[in-house]
Amino acid sequence: MQLGEAAVTEWIGVAIALVSSCLGGSAAAITRYLAGNTDPVTMAILRWGIGFLCVLPAAILLRAKWPQRSDLPAVAALGVAFFGVFFVLYNIAMSYTTAARASLALATLPLSTMVVGALLGVEALTFRKTIGVCIAVLGVAAALASGLAAAPQGAWRGELIMMGAVLCMAFYNVLSRPFIRRSSALGFLAVGMGTGAAALIAVGALTGSATVLSGFTSAQWIAGIYLGIGGGALAFILWVLALERASPTRVANTMTVNPIAAGLLATQLVGEPITPNLVLGLIAVFAGIWIATSEAKRA
Repeated sequence: MQLGEAAVTEWIGVAIALVSSCLGGSAAAITRYLAGNTDPVTMAILRWGIGFLCVLPAAILLRAKWPQRSDLPAVAALGVAFFGVFFVLYNIAMSYTTAARASLALATLPLSTMVVGALLGVEALTFRKTIGVCIAVLGVAAALASGLAAAPQGAWRGELIMMGAVLCMAFYNVLSRPFIRRSSALGFLAVGMGTGAAALIAVGALTGSATVLSGFTSAQWIAGIYLGIGGGALAFILWVLALERASPTRVANTMTVNPIAAGLLATQLVGEPITPNLVLGLIAVFAGIWIATSEAKRA
């Protein structure tokens, strides 16, 4: 009975992560839309400044349990690494390539999470999980390589930057679970996001990059507010709730739905086509997800 309850909890976590990943995919298209009008640091300030203003009241009203004092330095460091470093690199990557291609590169997250989890002794590398994730990642690599000729000039730079940035998120996924368990999902998220946002605002103030916001049109502000509320606060509240319930690799596997949401919205916002090679890559990705996550049914 206990095993059955654990499996249900795991699948609830996967379902929550799927919703979060869809919101993240739509945020990728919004980021691509704003990329030509602002710099990576300012976009990150917009996303996490607004996001934090939504998450903090929610954490207070719901009486979230805050991280222990001894955990605060580590939680803050994870916040700066993820909400600061990762998302600046993420925004830089988006300035080079299309939303769908960047999101496909981001779909290498399950492999990175699996390897980091194994290195840190958090998750065992089972044969079925390894095969599933490898199929998904090989599908991504084939899709990106075969469509490079039709991609924007220099797109490969954005995709390499995104793959490197994925390591930040992989460590965040694996290392965050014990801190979430000792506090709460909302408390952990609020402290980490607040620290990351504060670091970004400090960098923005020193460089003067945030002044570009004064030239935003109403359409750009609407996009930016959605980026903060939908792609920032809501997406990551759901993400940490998923990490409370499911293993880091299974949560990371849902990131591979990102390209669908990103591609569909980007066709409307910036006219980026969904090419046949991307579709084939997505088929391989879904095959890999099914193989890796169906292990829970067989357990």
